[in-house]
Amino acid sequence: MMDPQIERKLIEIMRVIHESDKPIGARAIADELNNRGYDIGERAVRYHLRILDERGFTSKHGYAGRTLTELGEREMNEALIADRFGFVISRIEEMAFRTSYNPETNEGVVPVNISYFDKDDLETVIEIVSYTAHEGYMISPRVRIIEEDEELFSLPPGKIGIATVCSVAFDGLLLKAGIPVEPAYGGILQIENRKPARFSDLISYSGTSIDPIQIFMSRRTTSVLDVLEKGEGKILANIRQINLSAYERAREIMEKVEKVGLAGYFPPGEVGETLLGAPIETGKFGIAIVGGINGICALEETGIKIKTNPVSTVMEYKTMTEI
Repeated sequence: MMDPQIERKLIEIMRVIHESDKPIGARAIADELNNRGYDIGERAVRYHLRILDERGFTSKHGYAGRTLTELGEREMNEALIADRFGFVISRIEEMAFRTSYNPETNEGVVPVNISYFDKDDLETVIEIVSYTAHEGYMISPRVRIIEEDEELFSLPPGKIGIATVCSVAFDGLLLKAGIPVEPAYGGILQIENRKPARFSDLISYSGTSIDPIQIFMSRRTTSVLDVLEKGEGKILANIRQINLSAYERAREIMEKVEKVGLAGYFPPGEVGETLLGAPIETGKFGIAIVGGINGICALEETGIKIKTNPVSTVMEYKTMTEI
């Protein structure tokens, strides 16, 4: 039997290949794995790719790179399912740890989501994302447009990318202040009269192998455009749990970062009580935070085709500009 560590790397390489819109080479795979916290070089990736080729999971397309075969897609979805439980929380914890942004100096990195779309849709993308962000349903109005020729990002031909600040930024900022944060739920939050009313659906982060926000996004269950236009509808949101002892300090941090444009959270709930219909553990309080990709959901509601990788990587906050 092969080393479980190697098996995990093989699955992660297959995920990277699966998420690419075109054949992807060893160097680009190694770069993406490093973004995800794997210390692995191009040479090691080539070794793992040979294993995948031998198993029939990948297909080589000359110098362009590799794609997954039908067998590979099936294997990726079925293999190591037990290992994938907890992967989502581990990813959030990793990105929170890598967050280094300091609101006082405006230096450091924040976690971002990366979305790809057709060049012809750029004007609409900017308009709707800006509208959503300035209405308070995203984490920040700052974004970064990623051009096709940028070396750090591998974009499909004819596509442009947009980086939006992820809600995990708050986890990182609180963690940096010495406050542990527990990802509790991702869900659909009902908005009434432009105020949060209740969660209509929730998925616990501890009981899924897929990011709950990604699940709800793929189901197209939001109505962000209705929220923007009428003040009534459904948006993506998360709930974080924090220990009672950090109540005042957490509020202080959240209010501080709001002044530099990192917002999108609602007032914390009472200790041990439900928050917008979501159960909270005894001795803890909950904070509801809007999904960083609500603007992207609004774009999908218009019919624009857009692909998103939530909690994709970290980015210097000062390289992002307000739209």
